[in-house]
Amino acid sequence: MNTIKIKILFLIAKSRLNQMGKCSIRCRITYKQERYEFATGLFIYPNHWHSKVQQAKPPNEENIFVNNELSLIKNKINQAFLYLQMKNIIFSVVDIYLQSKGEAIKREFGIIEVYNIYNERIKKLVDIEIKWVTYKKYIESHNHLLDFVKWKFNAKDFKFKDLKFNFITDYEYYLKTEKNLQQSTLNKAIQRFRKVLQYAISQDYLDKDPFGIYKPLKVKKEVIYLSVLELLNLEKKIFSQIRLSNVQDLFIFCCYTGLAYNEMVNLEKQNIQIGFDDVNWIQMKREKTQRQISIPILPKAQEIIDKYSTDSNFIFPSISNQKFNSYLKEIADITGIEKRLTHHIARKTFASTVLLYNDVPMEIVSELLGHSNMTITQESYGKVVQKKVSEEMKKLIVRIQCK
Repeated sequence: MNTIKIKILFLIAKSRLNQMGKCSIRCRITYKQERYEFATGLFIYPNHWHSKVQQAKPPNEENIFVNNELSLIKNKINQAFLYLQMKNIIFSVVDIYLQSKGEAIKREFGIIEVYNIYNERIKKLVDIEIKWVTYKKYIESHNHLLDFVKWKFNAKDFKFKDLKFNFITDYEYYLKTEKNLQQSTLNKAIQRFRKVLQYAISQDYLDKDPFGIYKPLKVKKEVIYLSVLELLNLEKKIFSQIRLSNVQDLFIFCCYTGLAYNEMVNLEKQNIQIGFDDVNWIQMKREKTQRQISIPILPKAQEIIDKYSTDSNFIFPSISNQKFNSYLKEIADITGIEKRLTHHIARKTFASTVLLYNDVPMEIVSELLGHSNMTITQESYGKVVQKKVSEEMKKLIVRIQCK
């Protein structure tokens, strides 16, 4: 509950008397340490005003009228304050005055308020342009920002007009120290916040982008994938348990197609189409980006599709991502793979071991992975290419030395 209150004070200017020897009564509203003062239009003899009790004395017809008018002004201000609180919007002391006078207030939007508006907009795009999981990420980032505003300013919102560059750097510091977020997760939260600010600029809620020269700290993660030997050993291993054998097949299938988990479990017969080259292709949209992907089915992948062919529209049996990764851990232990196996490593293996290590150009790798632009592919797999170049150079050195 909002415990912030307003203070209403009536005061007189004793040094400024009119021809009748009276001085004006002014009203001062204080809210969140901000003041707004205005003339009430009422006048009183200075010795009739008692500031401690905020009343005109002694009681006579003129003073009673003044007291009634002041009481009416105070009630209107309190009603205006209550109304603005009930609207659950961010407002200033000037807004309280304007509302009490029945005048339209100039809306000063708050960051959290606009974040809510933005989230409502993208919620309607779920299953049209974005997935539910993406929307949930924006809700999570919104909650991080709300927690920061409460922590830093002891408030429920923060005005756009007060937004400066240091807000962003303080927010980044908060996410690191109070939320203990990893740099990559932190970058995503700030990236989503920036999209909200860009929306605010497009709607004229904000004049300019406060990010200015802000640059997030880049995180370069090592790409973990199976080597040629590890993939070969995994393919040769025979498991007596059906659950492990199934996961082995599905994982190997993704090593040769690069499909993400959701794409694998949702793969249907209609997604397998004969291409212009008389070879079967996977034709579908990436779950994450909704980008159309076309992947030629390599012999090993086709072999696994044929093995699981049933009357069902879906190619593979249903399995949760949690169980899939849990079984992969068992498979890694049994096969002696020391890497922490997850489904996503299959996609990395497809890009690295299957494609790049077989001299498939980077732009084709990017296309097959369904990346929105090749920069993503280059940033992720540039070191893989460097490693292959290094290995080839070592082979060249050996051949030269043997001559």
